[in-house]
Amino acid sequence: MSNYTIKNLKEIEDAAERFGLAPNRGAVRARRARGRERRALVPALAPNFRQPFGHRHEQQEEVYVLVGCNARVKIDDEVQELKPWDALRVAPGTMRCFEGGPDGAEIIVFGAGVRDQAEAVPGWWTD
Repeated sequence: MSNYTIKNLKEIEDAAERFGLAPNRGAVRARRARGRERRALVPALAPNFRQPFGHRHEQQEEVYVLVGCNARVKIDDEVQELKPWDALRVAPGTMRCFEGGPDGAEIIVFGAGVRDQAEAVPGWWTD
């Protein structure tokens, strides 16, 4: 096995289609494609699209890096604006939900690959 792997994240299967989230949300799961235990996910959000659920993990910390466009995120009871290259760390147990800006949003999510329980709450972020 080589000591490096190169994969273009735009060429990996979009898992959002399997979970019924397309076309407003994309989700590229890059852990298996990179041959790694750590997890990377590349969700894409359509313009002004808010994820239909909030979620939290019992044990896993995640880091989100907004790489394209703008977004808003609701973290527990706060709403924050994100701009390109903002990095957001979310601690275990913290509920979060994202909304794409006027041009959508491209985000890279890094997680530890911990196999913990994730709780998804449909309709968690309401105005």
